[in-house]
Amino acid sequence: MKVDARLTDLPIVSDTHPALSPYEVGAWTEFRGLVRAEENGRLIRALEYQAYPGMAERELQRLLGALLRKHACLAAQVIHRIGVVPVGEAAIYVGVASRHRKEGFALLSEFMDGLKKDVPIWKRQALSQ
Repeated sequence: MKVDARLTDLPIVSDTHPALSPYEVGAWTEFRGLVRAEENGRLIRALEYQAYPGMAERELQRLLGALLRKHACLAAQVIHRIGVVPVGEAAIYVGVASRHRKEGFALLSEFMDGLKKDVPIWKRQALSQ
């Protein structure tokens, strides 16, 4: 079981998946959360994300590890942006390797719910147009 969770202040460009045996992996499920031009009814140019880096990365690792075991998935990768993220760019990328798609989709959904509830990452400021 491979877990890769990290924060970055650079644009997210990940379309890679972990080197796993093709005999095991039947699905690579992905999610990209994009910054849209509207936040809470206001037009924006960007969102600013802040985090406690060490604590946030540890919590991402813990959450992913627990969900990988619960949903019998093989590996997961999460990259979350911090700093100013312009409209149209990804604020988060999640990729999950599993034997079947059902487990990957279940892990993704539960992960996003847990991320918003338990991980110390905040949208601190919307920049108006």
